[in-house]
Amino acid sequence: MSDYKSDLLKDLKSSRYASKYLSAAYADSAEAFLVALRDVADAQKGMTKLAAESGVNRENLYRMLSEDGNPRLDSLRAVLDAMGLRIKVEPISPLAGIER
Repeated sequence: MSDYKSDLLKDLKSSRYASKYLSAAYADSAEAFLVALRDVADAQKGMTKLAAESGVNRENLYRMLSEDGNPRLDSLRAVLDAMGLRIKVEPISPLAGIER
């Protein structure tokens, strides 16, 4: 494993760092978010333990957290819950949704 990858996995053990990493990946693309979520899963729990705790089949978890993954919302929520994370929705701009 490269030094970059091992350093990244070490940093991702921190929930605070992981949440910033995931937020940045989500801002980039859905594919980047799923790959980043897989990195966090590897760093914090490992795929086997995460599959057991989230109730998602391990093979489906690998497929779900790939660039081509397309997880169901309930599966994604189960995985995030098992990692102690949640999605936060906020307006893109301070004025979004305000009628004039």
